[in-house]
Amino acid sequence: MGGIGYITSQHAGITLHNTLINVHMLKAARNNNVSRFLFSSSACIYPQRLQSKPDVVPLREEDAFPADPEEGYGLEKLYMEKLCQYFSEDWGFPTRVVRFHNVYGPLGTYDGGREKAPAAISRKVAAARDGDTIEIWGDGDQTRTFMYVDDCVEGIYRIMRSDYGSPLNLGTDELISVDGLVDLVSEIAGKTLHKRHDRSKPQGVRGRNSDNSKLRQVLGWEPRISLREGMAPTYRWIAERMNADLSAAKRPELAQRAAE
Repeated sequence: MGGIGYITSQHAGITLHNTLINVHMLKAARNNNVSRFLFSSSACIYPQRLQSKPDVVPLREEDAFPADPEEGYGLEKLYMEKLCQYFSEDWGFPTRVVRFHNVYGPLGTYDGGREKAPAAISRKVAAARDGDTIEIWGDGDQTRTFMYVDDCVEGIYRIMRSDYGSPLNLGTDELISVDGLVDLVSEIAGKTLHKRHDRSKPQGVRGRNSDNSKLRQVLGWEPRISLREGMAPTYRWIAERMNADLSAAKRPELAQRAAE
């Protein structure tokens, strides 16, 4: 997996490796009589034609077909969803399929190219000084929803304990633009920052939102942690890690100066 830059530039590797991992895991689980199998799917399976505007209509589980998933990553996820369905229908092997919508939180990747928008923006804001300008991929109007990791874990636990075997969205319906996310993180950091938009960089679909109607119907529950509530500890953790990395990088130089 990875952020938009990674998944749009690594179609062959992502499709090949994820397919091999997923197929072998599913087969091995059945061969070893695992009681229930979880497949981590993605909102990237949804048709791109339904995500062409920032004010996107929330995506329902049944919207997956007729299919037009995101290239590579979304395609292999949709294929695996069907394989889980076939294992259940033909061989009675119980599977659960969860379509994640942008999970974020502390302990996640925040640099190196595979980070998602909340972590990437947090890193840029943490590195900037008050009044600086930071680069934003795309025009900033593209919209997404983001789910805090604690809600994600709770949702997985509830879905695995349920008797529902068809795919389920797991995300929030708190839609925000990328520019809005930048403003939110800047406010949490106590900084006033300016934006420079790079429209040559990948930005994905124009809008993506989760319809949680079926999740509420099946579980009587849905993610409850607001984006502001979740981004505060996420930003603090990334800022602390960056400060620790900077201090570690300076230690050899300081030691050399002390020796001299």
